[in-house]
Amino acid sequence: MFPIIPANSVAESGNDEGIFGFGWNNSAVVDETNLVSNTGVIAADVAGVGTDRQQLAACEYGGDKGIFGFGYLAAYTAITNLVSNAGVVASDTAGVGTARSDAAACSFGGNKGIFGFGYEDSPRTAVTNLVSNAGVVASDTAGVGTIRSTMGACEYGDDKAIFGFGLDNSSVTAVTNLVSNTGVVASDQATVTGTARSACAACSYGDDKGIFGFGYGTPYKSMTNLVSNTGVVASDVAGVGTGRGWLAATQFGGDEGIFAYGWNVSAKSMSNLVSNTGVMASDVAGVGTARGYLAACSFN
Repeated sequence: MFPIIPANSVAESGNDEGIFGFGWNNSAVVDETNLVSNTGVIAADVAGVGTDRQQLAACEYGGDKGIFGFGYLAAYTAITNLVSNAGVVASDTAGVGTARSDAAACSFGGNKGIFGFGYEDSPRTAVTNLVSNAGVVASDTAGVGTIRSTMGACEYGDDKAIFGFGLDNSSVTAVTNLVSNTGVVASDQATVTGTARSACAACSYGDDKGIFGFGYGTPYKSMTNLVSNTGVVASDVAGVGTGRGWLAATQFGGDEGIFAYGWNVSAKSMSNLVSNTGVMASDVAGVGTARGYLAACSFN
């Protein structure tokens, strides 16, 4: 007898939809969000919920939900906002851990998340905060690896994660740190063959792999670096689309990805899809408020 599969189940191991949120437009900090469909179409702005802020991070948790956390608005903050499996953003949850901006975040272990690194005035930090499968953020875990900010992070290998690139206290880097399926951050990996840069973004694709893309390193970049299902970062792939930094990326459709928005002299709103084989597509005209310094995660 064949197994009965619920009508609302998905064959892919990843989430079907995504959400971009918060950031800085050309004149103000905003809290608008934009949902991403399971075909990679970005929807119009949804009125924001929670404290307007920029330079925050976001990740999946619980298998089908998301969380925005940390950021900056007049002061560094650790507040978080949960995202339901229908893409609804909740009001602020009081912050836990070191208030900071320019952290990165990603899922691990199948249903948990991790915020890591960032900028807390001076110097930068490598502390991490785990997110439970119920969306509860834990207190600081002592940092491992080079302290830095404005980096990318994504899941790979189904249940592990990687932080990569970023700005330390003196220069841009290409350093990476692997995260185990129990949320333990490993020491620095030898510099990859990719271009050192900050302000990049990352997301998973192809069920068990990841991709870092874009960034800033004089000038703005558009190259990508694929991450294998064992956490190995590949050399640069020639850039496609508008070079920019301070953008965000998320998985959609179970095994594809999307990079969107960003900053290059001014706020941008274009997007670039990533196929389930890691191929980046050319620019798609923007939808919603042009902005940079935002965050994104998957849900559903």
